[in-house]
Amino acid sequence: MKIGGVYSFKGGEKIVNQHFPVELQEIKSVIAAVNGLEHKTKKSFEKTMPGKMLYKPRSLNKAFSKEFEKRKWQKYKVACDYPTEYYTVDYVPSASVRGAYREMDFVKNRVGVEVQFGKYAFMVYNVCAKMTIFHNQGVIDVGVEIVPLKELASEMSTGVSYFEQFVWDLEHRGVADIDIPVLILGITV
Repeated sequence: MKIGGVYSFKGGEKIVNQHFPVELQEIKSVIAAVNGLEHKTKKSFEKTMPGKMLYKPRSLNKAFSKEFEKRKWQKYKVACDYPTEYYTVDYVPSASVRGAYREMDFVKNRVGVEVQFGKYAFMVYNVCAKMTIFHNQGVIDVGVEIVPLKELASEMSTGVSYFEQFVWDLEHRGVADIDIPVLILGITV
């Protein structure tokens, strides 16, 4: 696969280039090592594209995981100890909230990476919430979000978000004090 779009959120590109060039080169080598064509294996049953062969997000995610793991990047989990004091006196939870966690796809040397081939809400959550949480937990200093360009998303199931849409929204949202620097990479085959 290849990088076809680069967006710097809160100075992410500059910070990654200056302080984490080795990690950035590893991320680029991971992207280049994934042969996207091997993952065009999902036959569509959607009304808008019946029978069309599509890229399979789960398969792509596995390929990225394999390549990141080869380079000693690790998944990182943070336990969520959910507060219970906010329940009303009339509410008794039917299930335990113990064992919940948040997970970053890959972490190495204080760089957090998320690979996202899913719905739009997950991209926004990764950059505007999850990366901030992991930063506040002392795990990462900077994030990298890898997402499909529109041309790639168009060959996946409907509803998969893409780089161009994500960048437009971030540009119009603006940057908040709690946001951390994130380099967003749009990829294609």
